[in-house]
Amino acid sequence: MEVLRRSSVFAAEVMEVFDRSPTDKELVSQAKALCRDYINSRLIRAGVSWSKPEHNVPVPGGKLAEVSTILLRLGDELEYIRPNVYRNIARQLNISLHSETVVTDAFLAVAAQIFTAGITWGKVVSLYAVAAGLAVDCVRHAQPAMVHTIVDCLGEFVRKTLVTWLKRRGGWADITKCVVNTDPSLRSHWLVAALCSFGHFLKAIFFVLLPER
Repeated sequence: MEVLRRSSVFAAEVMEVFDRSPTDKELVSQAKALCRDYINSRLIRAGVSWSKPEHNVPVPGGKLAEVSTILLRLGDELEYIRPNVYRNIARQLNISLHSETVVTDAFLAVAAQIFTAGITWGKVVSLYAVAAGLAVDCVRHAQPAMVHTIVDCLGEFVRKTLVTWLKRRGGWADITKCVVNTDPSLRSHWLVAALCSFGHFLKAIFFVLLPER
């Protein structure tokens, strides 16, 4: 009876955790909110204004605000190490910013290459950095409405590619584990996967996009 009671308690605890786990829709919605926050931060840093914010979209708050802060912090570090990767992305990919199809195809191609060898938080951060860099390009080239397209595109990529991985980790809050250790000599572990693939993924994108544009 005691074994059965313990099993029942364990099962109840598992179900409770399962019930609390975020849904696919919630994870995608959070991904988009984080993307808007990341892009807004990068637009401010670049000194460009975005005059067409989405209406009725909540600003990240509570736990999501903490996740956003950490995502931006990790992005700062990543972009500091490889600044040229995340600037002038449209020029690097030789694409026009006047076509929604061209922008979405390019972003999805880059995203696919980033995660071609698996998923890590370092790569997730790099995905957001690419989205923000491309958004800055769009605003600078008088295409602010394209920012919403990039946010939606990232959300769709998360839905198709990252949701299962995120759910296994309990959601976006898992990224907070990346900054537990503040020792500069040990902080690079999360960056390794993000950095090691940049050379080959940019070359791959060039081969994919240039013949078509």
